[in-house]
Amino acid sequence: MALRALPRPIPHPYPAKPARGRPPTLRGVPAYVCLLEIQISLPHVTSLKEKRRIVKSLTSQVRQRFGAAISEVADHDVRGHAILLSALVGGRDTVKRADELARFVEARCPDGCTFERDLRTLADIRG
Repeated sequence: MALRALPRPIPHPYPAKPARGRPPTLRGVPAYVCLLEIQISLPHVTSLKEKRRIVKSLTSQVRQRFGAAISEVADHDVRGHAILLSALVGGRDTVKRADELARFVEARCPDGCTFERDLRTLADIRG
Protein backbone atom coordinates (compact mmCIF):
# COMPACT_ATOMS: atom_id res chain seq x y z
CA MET A 1 0.00 0.00 0.00
CA ALA A 2 1.59 3.26 -1.18
CA LEU A 3 1.21 6.54 0.66
CA ARG A 4 -0.17 9.44 -1.31
CA ALA A 5 0.81 13.05 -0.78
CA LEU A 6 -1.89 15.39 0.49
CA PRO A 7 -3.00 18.11 -1.94
CA ARG A 8 -1.63 21.59 -1.33
CA PRO A 9 -4.07 24.18 0.02
CA ILE A 10 -5.38 26.61 -2.57
CA PRO A 11 -4.38 30.22 -1.76
CA HIS A 12 -7.23 32.64 -1.09
CA PRO A 13 -7.86 34.80 -4.21
CA TYR A 14 -8.15 38.00 -2.15
CA PRO A 15 -5.55 37.99 0.63
CA ALA A 16 -6.26 40.34 3.52
CA LYS A 17 -4.31 43.59 3.31
CA PRO A 18 -4.71 46.41 5.81
CA ALA A 19 -6.17 49.58 4.28
CA ARG A 20 -4.96 52.95 5.49
CA GLY A 21 -7.52 55.55 6.56
CA ARG A 22 -10.53 53.41 5.58
CA PRO A 23 -12.59 50.79 7.41
CA PRO A 24 -11.24 47.26 7.06
CA THR A 25 -12.72 45.48 4.11
CA LEU A 26 -13.52 42.03 2.93
CA ARG A 27 -13.06 41.95 -0.85
CA GLY A 28 -13.36 45.72 -1.02
CA VAL A 29 -16.55 46.08 1.09
CA PRO A 30 -16.53 47.47 4.67
CA ALA A 31 -17.61 44.76 7.13
CA TYR A 32 -19.37 45.42 10.45
CA VAL A 33 -20.94 43.33 13.21
CA CYS A 34 -23.56 44.93 15.47
CA LEU A 35 -24.58 43.21 18.69
CA LEU A 36 -27.81 44.48 20.21
CA GLU A 37 -28.82 43.47 23.74
CA ILE A 38 -32.56 43.90 24.21
CA GLN A 39 -34.16 43.94 27.67
CA ILE A 40 -37.92 43.64 27.50
CA SER A 41 -40.24 44.38 30.41
CA LEU A 42 -43.19 41.96 30.66
CA PRO A 43 -45.12 42.92 33.85
CA HIS A 44 -48.47 41.60 32.58
CA VAL A 45 -47.18 38.06 31.90
CA THR A 46 -48.59 35.53 34.38
CA SER A 47 -46.86 32.32 33.27
CA LEU A 48 -43.63 31.15 31.66
CA LYS A 49 -45.69 29.63 28.85
CA GLU A 50 -47.08 33.07 27.97
CA LYS A 51 -43.60 34.64 28.17
CA ARG A 52 -42.16 31.98 25.84
CA ARG A 53 -44.98 32.56 23.37
CA ILE A 54 -44.25 36.31 23.29
CA VAL A 55 -40.46 35.85 23.02
CA LYS A 56 -40.76 33.16 20.33
CA SER A 57 -43.11 35.33 18.27
CA LEU A 58 -40.83 38.38 18.53
CA THR A 59 -37.64 36.46 17.71
CA SER A 60 -39.19 34.80 14.66
CA GLN A 61 -40.47 38.17 13.38
CA VAL A 62 -37.00 39.73 13.81
CA ARG A 63 -35.33 36.81 12.02
CA GLN A 64 -37.77 36.97 9.14
CA ARG A 65 -37.82 40.75 8.71
CA PHE A 66 -34.15 41.63 9.35
CA GLY A 67 -32.26 38.39 8.76
CA ALA A 68 -30.71 38.81 12.19
CA ALA A 69 -29.57 36.13 14.58
CA ILE A 70 -31.53 36.54 17.82
CA SER A 71 -31.97 34.49 20.97
CA GLU A 72 -33.02 34.76 24.60
CA VAL A 73 -29.75 34.68 26.53
CA ALA A 74 -30.63 35.08 30.22
CA ASP A 75 -33.41 34.79 32.80
CA HIS A 76 -35.25 32.05 30.93
CA ASP A 77 -37.27 31.15 34.03
CA VAL A 78 -38.17 34.70 35.12
CA ARG A 79 -41.65 35.85 34.09
CA GLY A 80 -41.29 39.62 34.42
CA HIS A 81 -38.71 40.30 31.75
CA ALA A 82 -36.67 38.83 28.90
CA ILE A 83 -33.11 39.49 27.78
CA LEU A 84 -32.42 38.92 24.09
CA LEU A 85 -29.23 39.23 22.07
CA SER A 86 -29.31 40.01 18.37
CA ALA A 87 -26.47 40.08 15.85
CA LEU A 88 -26.50 41.91 12.53
CA VAL A 89 -23.70 41.54 10.01
CA GLY A 90 -23.24 43.71 6.96
CA GLY A 91 -21.73 46.76 5.37
CA ARG A 92 -22.28 50.45 5.95
CA ASP A 93 -26.03 49.98 6.40
CA THR A 94 -25.61 47.84 9.54
CA VAL A 95 -26.18 50.78 11.93
CA LYS A 96 -29.31 51.80 10.02
CA ARG A 97 -30.63 48.22 10.17
CA ALA A 98 -29.92 48.09 13.92
CA ASP A 99 -31.93 51.32 14.40
CA GLU A 100 -34.81 49.84 12.41
CA LEU A 101 -34.65 46.64 14.47
CA ALA A 102 -34.79 48.67 17.71
CA ARG A 103 -37.83 50.63 16.49
CA PHE A 104 -39.49 47.38 15.40
CA VAL A 105 -39.03 45.81 18.86
CA GLU A 106 -40.16 49.01 20.65
CA ALA A 107 -43.38 49.06 18.63
CA ARG A 108 -44.14 45.49 19.77
CA CYS A 109 -43.28 45.99 23.45
CA PRO A 110 -45.80 48.42 24.96
CA ASP A 111 -44.48 47.92 28.51
CA GLY A 112 -41.01 49.15 27.58
CA CYS A 113 -37.62 47.89 26.54
CA THR A 114 -34.02 49.04 26.67
CA PHE A 115 -31.16 48.51 24.23
CA GLU A 116 -27.40 48.31 24.43
CA ARG A 117 -25.51 48.35 21.14
CA ASP A 118 -21.97 47.31 20.35
CA LEU A 119 -20.61 47.90 16.84
CA ARG A 120 -17.36 46.26 15.70
CA THR A 121 -15.43 46.40 12.45
CA LEU A 122 -13.65 43.49 10.86
CA ALA A 123 -10.31 44.84 12.18
CA ASP A 124 -11.68 44.94 15.75
CA ILE A 125 -12.68 41.29 15.49
CA ARG A 126 -9.41 40.16 13.92
CA GLY A 127 -7.50 42.00 16.62
